[in-house]
Amino acid sequence: MKSSARSVTEYINDLPDDRKSQIEAARNVILKNLPDGYEEVMNWGMITYQVPLNVYPDTYNKKPLMYAALASQKNHMAIYFSGIYMYDDKQTSFEEEYRATGKRFDMGKSCVRFRNIDDLPLELIGKTIASLPMVTFVSDVKAMFSARKKANS
Repeated sequence: MKSSARSVTEYINDLPDDRKSQIEAARNVILKNLPDGYEEVMNWGMITYQVPLNVYPDTYNKKPLMYAALASQKNHMAIYFSGIYMYDDKQTSFEEEYRATGKRFDMGKSCVRFRNIDDLPLELIGKTIASLPMVTFVSDVKAMFSARKKANS
Protein backbone atom coordinates (compact mmCIF):
# COMPACT_ATOMS: atom_id res chain seq x y z
CA MET A 1 0.00 0.00 0.00
CA LYS A 2 1.94 2.98 -1.26
CA SER A 3 1.41 6.16 0.72
CA SER A 4 1.22 9.65 -0.75
CA ALA A 5 2.31 11.20 2.56
CA ARG A 6 4.94 13.90 2.14
CA SER A 7 6.50 13.55 5.58
CA VAL A 8 7.16 10.80 8.08
CA THR A 9 4.85 12.52 10.57
CA GLU A 10 2.04 12.64 8.01
CA TYR A 11 2.62 8.98 7.12
CA ILE A 12 2.38 7.89 10.76
CA ASN A 13 -0.63 10.12 11.46
CA ASP A 14 -2.46 8.58 8.49
CA LEU A 15 -2.09 5.06 9.88
CA PRO A 16 -4.92 3.27 11.70
CA ASP A 17 -4.42 3.36 15.48
CA ASP A 18 -3.52 -0.35 15.70
CA ARG A 19 -0.70 0.14 13.17
CA LYS A 20 0.48 3.55 14.34
CA SER A 21 1.96 2.39 17.66
CA GLN A 22 3.62 -0.62 16.04
CA ILE A 23 5.22 1.37 13.23
CA GLU A 24 6.37 3.94 15.79
CA ALA A 25 7.93 1.19 17.94
CA ALA A 26 9.79 -0.29 14.95
CA ARG A 27 10.83 3.20 13.84
CA ASN A 28 12.22 4.00 17.29
CA VAL A 29 14.42 0.88 17.17
CA ILE A 30 15.64 1.85 13.70
CA LEU A 31 16.39 5.45 14.66
CA LYS A 32 18.14 4.43 17.88
CA ASN A 33 20.50 2.17 15.91
CA LEU A 34 20.81 3.99 12.57
CA PRO A 35 24.45 4.77 11.79
CA ASP A 36 25.43 8.40 11.23
CA GLY A 37 24.83 9.92 7.83
CA TYR A 38 21.72 8.08 6.70
CA GLU A 39 18.64 10.28 6.41
CA GLU A 40 15.05 9.42 7.28
CA VAL A 41 12.61 10.59 4.60
CA MET A 42 9.48 9.58 2.76
CA ASN A 43 10.47 7.89 -0.49
CA TRP A 44 8.88 5.16 -2.58
CA GLY A 45 5.71 5.58 -0.48
CA MET A 46 7.34 4.44 2.76
CA ILE A 47 9.59 5.66 5.54
CA THR A 48 13.02 5.32 3.99
CA TYR A 49 16.51 5.39 5.48
CA GLN A 50 18.83 6.38 2.68
CA VAL A 51 22.17 7.75 1.62
CA PRO A 52 21.70 11.43 0.71
CA LEU A 53 22.27 12.21 -2.97
CA ASN A 54 24.92 14.78 -2.05
CA VAL A 55 26.95 11.91 -0.55
CA TYR A 56 26.39 9.41 -3.37
CA PRO A 57 24.74 10.89 -6.50
CA ASP A 58 25.82 8.19 -8.99
CA THR A 59 22.95 5.76 -8.49
CA TYR A 60 21.58 3.84 -11.46
CA ASN A 61 18.14 5.46 -11.12
CA LYS A 62 19.29 8.92 -9.94
CA LYS A 63 17.42 8.37 -6.65
CA PRO A 64 19.04 8.11 -3.24
CA LEU A 65 20.53 4.76 -2.33
CA MET A 66 18.12 2.99 0.03
CA TYR A 67 19.61 1.37 3.10
CA ALA A 68 16.39 0.34 4.85
CA ALA A 69 12.69 1.20 4.91
CA LEU A 70 9.63 0.77 7.07
CA ALA A 71 6.10 0.43 5.70
CA SER A 72 2.54 -0.43 6.54
CA GLN A 73 1.18 -2.60 3.73
CA LYS A 74 -2.35 -3.85 3.15
CA ASN A 75 -2.00 -7.17 5.03
CA HIS A 76 1.15 -6.62 7.07
CA MET A 77 3.88 -4.20 8.08
CA ALA A 78 7.44 -4.60 6.85
CA ILE A 79 11.02 -3.59 7.43
CA TYR A 80 13.09 -3.59 4.27
CA PHE A 81 16.79 -4.36 4.66
CA SER A 82 18.04 -3.40 1.21
CA GLY A 83 21.52 -2.62 2.52
CA ILE A 84 22.32 -6.00 4.03
CA TYR A 85 20.94 -7.95 1.09
CA MET A 86 23.93 -7.12 -1.06
CA TYR A 87 26.04 -9.15 1.38
CA ASP A 88 25.41 -12.90 1.36
CA ASP A 89 27.02 -13.38 4.76
CA LYS A 90 24.98 -10.61 6.41
CA GLN A 91 21.75 -11.92 4.90
CA THR A 92 22.47 -15.51 5.96
CA SER A 93 23.49 -14.47 9.45
CA PHE A 94 20.39 -12.29 9.87
CA GLU A 95 18.06 -15.07 8.76
CA GLU A 96 19.75 -17.66 11.02
CA GLU A 97 19.69 -15.34 14.03
CA TYR A 98 16.05 -14.43 13.37
CA ARG A 99 14.97 -18.07 13.21
CA ALA A 100 16.90 -18.84 16.39
CA THR A 101 14.77 -16.31 18.30
CA GLY A 102 11.68 -18.46 17.80
CA LYS A 103 9.74 -15.40 16.62
CA ARG A 104 7.42 -15.67 13.62
CA PHE A 105 9.68 -15.52 10.55
CA ASP A 106 7.98 -14.14 7.43
CA MET A 107 10.46 -12.91 4.91
CA GLY A 108 10.17 -11.49 1.41
CA LYS A 109 12.96 -10.67 -1.04
CA SER A 110 14.47 -7.94 1.10
CA CYS A 111 11.94 -7.48 3.86
CA VAL A 112 10.69 -8.94 7.08
CA ARG A 113 6.90 -8.88 7.28
CA PHE A 114 5.13 -8.64 10.60
CA ARG A 115 1.55 -8.34 11.77
CA ASN A 116 2.43 -7.37 15.32
CA ILE A 117 5.48 -5.73 16.85
CA ASP A 118 5.77 -8.75 19.16
CA ASP A 119 6.61 -10.82 16.05
CA LEU A 120 9.89 -8.92 15.69
CA PRO A 121 13.12 -9.67 17.54
CA LEU A 122 13.73 -5.98 18.18
CA GLU A 123 17.26 -6.46 19.49
CA LEU A 124 18.23 -8.22 16.25
CA ILE A 125 16.49 -5.53 14.18
CA GLY A 126 18.55 -2.87 15.96
CA LYS A 127 21.78 -4.86 15.63
CA THR A 128 21.15 -5.34 11.91
CA ILE A 129 20.41 -1.66 11.31
CA ALA A 130 23.57 -0.70 13.22
CA SER A 131 25.74 -3.19 11.33
CA LEU A 132 26.53 -1.15 8.23
CA PRO A 133 28.04 2.32 8.52
CA MET A 134 27.09 4.56 5.61
CA VAL A 135 30.68 5.05 4.46
CA THR A 136 31.14 1.26 4.17
CA PHE A 137 27.82 0.80 2.37
CA VAL A 138 28.63 3.52 -0.17
CA SER A 139 32.15 2.21 -0.72
CA ASP A 140 30.89 -1.33 -1.30
CA VAL A 141 28.16 -0.14 -3.70
CA LYS A 142 30.76 1.83 -5.68
CA ALA A 143 33.01 -1.24 -5.87
CA MET A 144 30.12 -3.45 -6.96
CA PHE A 145 29.07 -1.07 -9.76
CA SER A 146 32.68 -0.64 -10.86
CA ALA A 147 33.12 -4.42 -11.07
CA ARG A 148 29.91 -4.73 -13.10
CA LYS A 149 31.08 -2.03 -15.53
CA LYS A 150 34.40 -3.83 -16.04
CA ALA A 151 32.64 -7.17 -16.56
CA ASN A 152 30.34 -5.64 -19.19
CA SER A 153 33.18 -3.88 -21.05
